[in-house]
Amino acid sequence: MADPSSYRPSPGQIPDSPGVYKFRDEHRRVIYVGKAKNLRQRVANYFQDLAGLHPRTRSMVTTAASVEWTVVSTEVEALQLEYTWIKEFDPRFNVKYRDDKSYPYLAVTLNEEYPRVQVMRGAKKKGVRYFGPYGHAWAIRETVDLMLRVFPVRTCSAGVFKNAARTGRPCLLGYIDKCSAPCVGRVTPEEHRELAEDFCDFMAGRTGTYIRRLEKDMTQAAEEMEYERAARLRDDAGALKRAMEKSAVVLADATDADLIAVAEDELEAALQIFHVRGGRVRGQRGWVTDKVEAVDTSGLVEHALQQLYGEERGDAVPKEVLVPALPEDTEAVSQWLAERRGSQVSLRIPQRGDKKDLMATVQRNAQQALGLHKTKRASDLTTRSRALEEIAEALGLDTAPLRIECYDISHLQGDDVVASMVVFEDGLARKSEYRRFQIKGFEGQDDVRSMHEVIGRRFKRYLQDKERTGEWEQAPSVTDPVTTATTTATATATDPAATGPGPAATGPVPAATGPVPAPALPAASPADEIDPREDDGRPKRFAYPPQLVVVDGGQPQVAAAKRALDELGIDDIAVCGLAKRLEEVWLPDDDDPVVLPRSSEGLYLLQRVRDEAHRFAITYQRAKRAKRIRSSPLDDVAGLGETRKQALIKHFGSVKKLRQATIEEICEVPGIGRRTAESVAVALASAAPAAPAVNTATGEIMEEDDGGTP
Repeated sequence: MADPSSYRPSPGQIPDSPGVYKFRDEHRRVIYVGKAKNLRQRVANYFQDLAGLHPRTRSMVTTAASVEWTVVSTEVEALQLEYTWIKEFDPRFNVKYRDDKSYPYLAVTLNEEYPRVQVMRGAKKKGVRYFGPYGHAWAIRETVDLMLRVFPVRTCSAGVFKNAARTGRPCLLGYIDKCSAPCVGRVTPEEHRELAEDFCDFMAGRTGTYIRRLEKDMTQAAEEMEYERAARLRDDAGALKRAMEKSAVVLADATDADLIAVAEDELEAALQIFHVRGGRVRGQRGWVTDKVEAVDTSGLVEHALQQLYGEERGDAVPKEVLVPALPEDTEAVSQWLAERRGSQVSLRIPQRGDKKDLMATVQRNAQQALGLHKTKRASDLTTRSRALEEIAEALGLDTAPLRIECYDISHLQGDDVVASMVVFEDGLARKSEYRRFQIKGFEGQDDVRSMHEVIGRRFKRYLQDKERTGEWEQAPSVTDPVTTATTTATATATDPAATGPGPAATGPVPAATGPVPAPALPAASPADEIDPREDDGRPKRFAYPPQLVVVDGGQPQVAAAKRALDELGIDDIAVCGLAKRLEEVWLPDDDDPVVLPRSSEGLYLLQRVRDEAHRFAITYQRAKRAKRIRSSPLDDVAGLGETRKQALIKHFGSVKKLRQATIEEICEVPGIGRRTAESVAVALASAAPAAPAVNTATGEIMEEDDGGTP
């Protein structure tokens, strides 16, 4: 626990202008971001007597080790910069709303030549018109099914569309008149785009025009005794009315507004948003957050507005936003919203009438969401806490292992040997922290040696980070765990669903200490060098030590992992292994395994960690194997890209024929100069031809000319 007075700035150092400030911990990670009209007054409030601070604020300032600030010109700029930094650094002490689900939207891809109507989730794309969000995808499909009678817009995928265009036959929807079939030229691209835009206008709330037009055409058709056409128009009008009935009118004046309600207790808060367009509820979504900072309702509302509209522009920001409490700086927030919309935005608390009644409905939804979340989380937290306690008790740990790292080795008969590292924090997978390794210290199959190398490389990087930041005062005597000086660490972050660095691991961070002093840690290979960005606040690849290392295997793998830690002088990280055969837990230097009950939550958690490490490792190994199988001698030619490689194969038909060609013949391929042709000839001459493939059913030798790929 740090003493805030140790890093308190002098009063004269802090400016009295608007700005944004950051608190960092001892590892230089950003743990809190805030904004202020007057930086001097706001920052000074954090350095008063600890007894007078809110418990959460006290926890933050005692965790922090430094504070810094950035001056801006206006309060609106401060609001924008605060949002940007919270999104970038993901500070652990800032309120962060997390969606209770991934909400589906009805999307119209106006950025395509033939716009498509479909269900979309995730990040919004440029040039796509979105409606919603909806509670369920089936609600979108029901609405679209009704509206396709009137607006027969394309709904098929790109593959189906291209296949129909190739064959000249539309899909089933084209035959039953629920698609205008632009794939076969029934309508022009301009006519189809007009249909899509009319569809968007109807979904945006401009419904009366189309209903009246259909009814007028129906009446005219009946007068002209075109009864079949009149009946079809009647059914179309009925379909549109049924689609409109699915979103009831809640505000009679066709208001475009978002209504935000908050339900909270001392620890958590639930947020509900109703999106009202044209007086109708077009979408609903909800968030839940831990109140990790001292924040009231107005602060929760401000954070919600930042998250809701931080990435939005234009009509996605409504004309009116109704909230239960106004943000502390209402004028700056309103101006920020207006800049994003491009016109004035009204931010207010509803006082009477339909809007106040609707706000009460949103508030009830928020209360129910908070109650449901607490019921689910109570069970979940209880189970995870019990699992961690059982693991700590079984392994003789002083505290529950809040951060667990698990390692697994994967290969195919000694080829493409790789390793995985997965991370579980508080019993939950932390995919942004996953890492993967290539084993290059030796050739062949040796799981024990591979495990020793991976553990050594991972924790050597951790010690190097500590040495760089000054936490490692005097490094212990170290034997390089990697067997050759040329071994490279190719640990890379994976799972792109993870959008940014994860927050700091909870729990105490043990200091690595060793009994024998030494001048320095071993030098790292170029791929093991420390990231040169030292003070950017982002978590480094291997910055956080675990409380428990789990390896997939038995006694030999556990001994190898323990030996790697001992060589680095690390003696405060527990190690165990989980053997697949009988699900036994092995500890270093113990001849007998620890057997956890089959019904144990601790064993179940260890199994999940081990299985996730195995899945991650085998996925990487298969990807490497597939890449190797697709390799070609042309891959080694410097400056020869994929396009020119394909041009060579297309011109000659196969690698075999290309190998037999002269330099002059290679130069005839468009884009291939003489120097490149010479490089290709040398590469193919030095590469041994692959063994001919054999048809195992007939014994026939398959000539390479039969295949046109390298």
